[in-house]
Amino acid sequence: MAVIDSLRRNFVELAWFAFAGANLAAMELWPSWETIPFHFIWISLTLVYGFRIWNPKPTGIVLGLVIAGTGSLILSDAFAGSQLWGELFEVPLMSAMFLAMVWHARRRQDAVRRLEREAAERAALLSQQKRFLHDVSHELRTPVTIARGHLEVLRRLNGKPAQEIEVALDELGRIEHILERLLLLAKSKQPDFVVPEDVDVQAFLEDVLVRWSGTVPRAWRLGDVAPGTLRVDPEALRIALDALIENAVKYTEAPDGIELSARQSGGDLVIEVADEGQGLPPGESERIFERFARADTARSRAEGGAGLGLAIVDAIAKAHGGSCSAESAGAGTAFSLRFPGFASAAAVGSARRAGLAVPS
Repeated sequence: MAVIDSLRRNFVELAWFAFAGANLAAMELWPSWETIPFHFIWISLTLVYGFRIWNPKPTGIVLGLVIAGTGSLILSDAFAGSQLWGELFEVPLMSAMFLAMVWHARRRQDAVRRLEREAAERAALLSQQKRFLHDVSHELRTPVTIARGHLEVLRRLNGKPAQEIEVALDELGRIEHILERLLLLAKSKQPDFVVPEDVDVQAFLEDVLVRWSGTVPRAWRLGDVAPGTLRVDPEALRIALDALIENAVKYTEAPDGIELSARQSGGDLVIEVADEGQGLPPGESERIFERFARADTARSRAEGGAGLGLAIVDAIAKAHGGSCSAESAGAGTAFSLRFPGFASAAAVGSARRAGLAVPS
C-alpha cells in the first residue's frame, strides 16, 4: 500500500521522466530532427516544475540530468557532423530560462506561504481575542451579580436610603450593561448572530418610540415611515435602535426633539434617528462607530458611556449586509441604518394580486 500511495503522489514526476526518456531516445534515433524532442524535454520540464515546485536539491539533480542528457547527444551529433555546433548554445539558453522560472516560482511560493502564515496568525489572534473577551465578560458577571445582591439586601436591612449604596448599585448596573454589550460584540462575527424574519416596519418603529417616550422627557416624533416589511432580526434591530436613541438622549436636553423615521431607497430601507442636540465634532462621523470611541471625550463618564453602543449598531448593520452612517450639520445629528430586504406595501399588494408567493 505504501508503494502504491507513493506512486500516486509522484505520478506526474514519473510520467515526465518516461516522457523525457522517450524524447532522449528520439534524439538518439533521429539526429537531424533532434531539436524537436530537445525542446519537448525542456518545455515539459518547465511546465511540470510550474505545477509541482520541487525542493532545491531535487531540482538541481533533475536539471543536471537534463543538461547532461541533451547536451551530450547534441555534442555527439556535432562531432559526427549531423548537427551544427551552434545548437550547443541551446542548452545553456534553455537552462537559464528554466532557472529564471524557478526563481520566480519560488518567490511566488514563498510569498503565498508568508500570506497564509500571516492569515493564520491573524485568525488565531482574532479567535484568542474573542475567546478572551467572552471569558472575561462571563467571569465578571458572577462577582457583579453577587455584589449587587449583597448591596440590595443591605439597602433593605437599613430601611432608609443610603447614597453610598445607591451609587454602588448604579455603578454595578453600568458594569452589567457594559458586559452585556461586550458579549454581544464577541458574538457579532458568528453566523447565527442574526436570525432574520419579516417585520412590519410601521408597527415596529411605533413600538420602539412608545417605549422610549414614556421614560425620557424629550420631544419625541415619529416621522414619515415607508409602509412595508423588512427582512431583519427583530431583536437585533431593536438593540441597534435602542443604542442610537440612547446616544441621542445622552447628547440632548429635555426640550430637544428626537425623531424616528424610515424611507425606502431602492430595495433597501433606511431607518433614521435624528436629534436636535449638540451635533458631532468635525471628522468624527466615521470614528464614532469604532469600539470604545466617543464623540466627545470631555464629557463625564456617566454621560459618555463606554463607547460600545455605536460599535454594536455597526456590527448589527453589517451582519444584515447593510451599513450605518452619521451626519451632522451644526446642531443636531442624524444616524442612518440601511438594511437590504425591504418589501414595500405596494409591491406586496401587487404580488398578491398577481398570485405570487409573498412573505406572511
